[in-house]
Amino acid sequence: MPINSRDKGARFERNVAAMFRDWGYPAFRTAQFSGKTGECADVEGVPYIHIEAKNCNRMELYKWMEQAIRDSNASKEKKPPVVIHKANNKPVLVTMLWEDWIELYKEWEAGQ
Repeated sequence: MPINSRDKGARFERNVAAMFRDWGYPAFRTAQFSGKTGECADVEGVPYIHIEAKNCNRMELYKWMEQAIRDSNASKEKKPPVVIHKANNKPVLVTMLWEDWIELYKEWEAGQ
């Protein structure tokens, strides 16, 4: 029986939210509607980042990052875009722009 990709995506978004909740963030999956304006991320309740979640075997990272950038720019907060993604039977990965990652790394290094 084929897996409905919309259901698969929604389950992954809920899973991503649950992973953040496990770390103490009040994360939740946002309601997705046809004609979405891009004003909200796939997962909200995590400060400082705009989350696009993708569960797909065919990786289209640049396309997904472009969507995350576009949606983040459309929001009032303009948080750094992050794509959280995975393929079947593979671990969850995070993709970000270099400029955002190096700022994060510099903050981490300063705290060491």
